[in-house]
Amino acid sequence: MKVFLFFLTVILLLLGAAFQPSGTTTAAPADEKMTPIPLVLPRPMFVGTPTPINVEHLEKLSGKARPPFLAPAGTVNVALNKPVTASDDMPVIGELDMVTDGDKEASDGSYVELGPFQQWVQVDLGATQTIYAIVMWHFHKQPRVYKDVVVMAADDADFTKNVQIVYNNDIDNSLGKGKGTDFHYVETNEGRLVDCKGIKARYIRSYSSGNTSNDLNHWIELEVYGKPVK
Repeated sequence: MKVFLFFLTVILLLLGAAFQPSGTTTAAPADEKMTPIPLVLPRPMFVGTPTPINVEHLEKLSGKARPPFLAPAGTVNVALNKPVTASDDMPVIGELDMVTDGDKEASDGSYVELGPFQQWVQVDLGATQTIYAIVMWHFHKQPRVYKDVVVMAADDADFTKNVQIVYNNDIDNSLGKGKGTDFHYVETNEGRLVDCKGIKARYIRSYSSGNTSNDLNHWIELEVYGKPVK
């Protein structure tokens, strides 16, 4: 009887892990209280006639609101107002500090525009953080898909130490960071939320390589939800 109860307990634990809600990170210790991250979405704003989008490995729009993402209590946007550098230090439009200024709206004056082809922006979080989620907005004034979106974390600004890729939809490895399996997606006011599962890092770098409307690269905001490493 004891053996039977033991195996029954193991099966129930495995089933519970298999059906964890997609909006919940499981990286936190069991004794930490889990609460929704303090994510505030910008207003939805699609302007003009949508252009047909024909992109391989494209995620379908669900039409439903994304469920709240749970993380340990006290998790905040540790990227707010942190310094930003980029592959192009002379943006075509805007200033690099707009990437972490808290303005996520789609209106003109809320985004930075970098040149064509492969570009990246990088945020220095100031200290090593335990990171539970990254949320990024490229440009949601019209439905478009940004190509070769790769998001990486590291301990150093040159990305040579503890480099971790948390999102990669570069399905043909054109950036040389490895072939990605994540979906391309249509930009909306929800942004793209990446579950980082409690990794530890100080620097975040986000790549793209043009979009389905033009060859330019844009970033409205990059938020990093985490807590300082104790």
